[in-house]
Amino acid sequence: MATRPLLFLDIDGVLNPVLPSPGFTAHDLLDHTVLLSMDHADWLRELSARYELVWATTWEHHANTHIAPLLKLPELPVVAFSGYLGRPDDPQFDGPESLLARKWAPILRFADGRPFAWVDDVMPDSLVRRSRWRPDRLLIPVDPARGLRRDHVDRLLAAPPRPRLCMNLTAHQQ
Repeated sequence: MATRPLLFLDIDGVLNPVLPSPGFTAHDLLDHTVLLSMDHADWLRELSARYELVWATTWEHHANTHIAPLLKLPELPVVAFSGYLGRPDDPQFDGPESLLARKWAPILRFADGRPFAWVDDVMPDSLVRRSRWRPDRLLIPVDPARGLRRDHVDRLLAAPPRPRLCMNLTAHQQ
């Protein structure tokens, strides 16, 4: 059976929107107020049938300790950002996008060639545009004020990323 694509999930701005709205409950966690919705919990369980869910958040392992139980999720794998040692082959970004490299390089390293989707509120348009040409990547930027919405979930379910096909062009040339 084929391996499911990975789904990298951020928390702040995605599952914990900046603006309170109906259906969210406030929780005091680690000296922060976090807004969580059981709709998100249901959507993540629905997505887990098509994806392997992975925390890609600065909460790192705290996501399993504090967020997962509130959303009634099992413990998920975690992308480690703190302590990540960059490598010469990591993607390089300039200017304001240089902060992105702290997330993007560890995500790429974690994926290790597997198809993946990434849902985050901090995602440069240039990266999203470049990834549109990659069938193995689906990047979904989220408005941090509103967080994850049903249309994001529908998009993830409609067209999950798939492996890239590599062809030896010289063997297929006529």
